[in-house]
Amino acid sequence: MVEWLSDSHIWWLLIIGFSAGLMDAAVGGGGLLQIPGLFGALPQKTITPVVLGVNKFASACGTLVAAVQYTRRIPVPWAMLLPAAVLAFAFSYMGAHVVEYLPTAWMKPSILVILIIMAIYTFLKKDLGQVQRQSRLTRREYIIGLLMGALIGLYDGIFGPGTGSLLAFIFVRFFAFDFITATASSKVINLTTNFAALIFFIPHQYVVWHWAIPLAIANLSGGIIGTRLAMRGGSKLLRKGFIILLCIMIGKFGYDLL
Repeated sequence: MVEWLSDSHIWWLLIIGFSAGLMDAAVGGGGLLQIPGLFGALPQKTITPVVLGVNKFASACGTLVAAVQYTRRIPVPWAMLLPAAVLAFAFSYMGAHVVEYLPTAWMKPSILVILIIMAIYTFLKKDLGQVQRQSRLTRREYIIGLLMGALIGLYDGIFGPGTGSLLAFIFVRFFAFDFITATASSKVINLTTNFAALIFFIPHQYVVWHWAIPLAIANLSGGIIGTRLAMRGGSKLLRKGFIILLCIMIGKFGYDLL
């Protein structure tokens, strides 16, 4: 029998969910805030798969709301995104199942290096993601999009943190999207990888509903506000937020490694 949380822990859960949803919808990286927060808010005897299952359910709800809001207002390349999302879904599901057979010890150092490169490149290239693309995607870019969808899906299934930020950077760097279009596009693919993970977590009873539902409500509430702030601030605000987020992620990964 899973215990109920005290009022103080419920309030802490709601604050965590709202803050993570707002952060994730605006610039990504909500999991970096929500997962450590859950380890502190939930009972100490809670096993890690339950923490991850509760987090993934709430994140999926917040990402769904953000994706709907973004795509209603921001034109996105559906012809490339939908096939890429299908591949991301399939590879994320595969990643969740093969994770115990793969050596994951090297992943944090590798991701740390990637994050540092992303931060330096974004900081030095002032016009990165500031101009809205007018031309259509080429066939080569469609192929790159499908490949990236598969790789990001696999990464999210095996590891996970920073998936949305990696996607946004890929769309800005390799497809010349502005940050607002890149963020909207990343939500579509990130949503599918979240659902793929839930197909694994829910049947294995790793989602505790009386914890997950309040967290999800808070997460999607933060997502609504975060999306509106991002669209109001535009690509300039998102670029600054993206750089700050990368610095936070670099600090977090570096701290974990040390």
